[in-house]
Amino acid sequence: MDSQSSKPKEQFVHEVFESIAPKYDRMNDILSFRRHKAWRKFTMDRMQMSKGDTAIDLCCGTCDWTISMAEASGGEIVGLDFSENMLQVGRSKVTQRSLEGQISLVQGNAMELPFEDGKFDYATIGFGLRNVPDLRKVLSEMKRVVKPGGMVVCLELSKPTWQPFKGIYYFYFEKVLPRLGKLFAKRYEQYKWLPDSLVQFPGRDELAEIFREVGLEKVKAYPLTGGIAALHIGIKETQQHV
Repeated sequence: MDSQSSKPKEQFVHEVFESIAPKYDRMNDILSFRRHKAWRKFTMDRMQMSKGDTAIDLCCGTCDWTISMAEASGGEIVGLDFSENMLQVGRSKVTQRSLEGQISLVQGNAMELPFEDGKFDYATIGFGLRNVPDLRKVLSEMKRVVKPGGMVVCLELSKPTWQPFKGIYYFYFEKVLPRLGKLFAKRYEQYKWLPDSLVQFPGRDELAEIFREVGLEKVKAYPLTGGIAALHIGIKETQQHV
């Protein structure tokens, strides 16, 4: 019996990330063939952060994107994650780069952000949206906490649509990836969660439409590496429609 079937999604995902935190960065390199760094660079180029811009990075994990934004803007950046073990890894990176005065790390729930409306210039989520119980709620919260004209940014695994790459990808993701997780992190079940989570996640065009449904404007969706990942960007309206 699949252990997650007897647990709420939120609890199961929390346990997964608490357990793999020490190996998370190494596994990301292995499982994405180091492409996740190139994807983040592409994303930062599209974000075009200015000096002093602020951001909240949801599901910040071990804080690589959080740190990239802090170094790009010099502004105050908040990293939020529900896994204390992931945040502990992130704190050590923040300390190593002497960014403690610029980056605040918060343990919290992405569906109930503990911040007022219109606080940040950017709200980002990297490889975390497919793990939340209600992605529309998370996107609505991201929209709420950015300023009018602010940017909501999601970098996430996606679903390639063309063959033969599609077939190869799904074979790798469903059969090979969990075994790599077992080999390198001794966590077969936890890494099996990754392909399982993607099955239920909307494709690139579907997610772009959800961005529009929650009220984001000028929505753009970029396929990355043959569509195995995607970048979605939406802008909060600059004035409320009457």
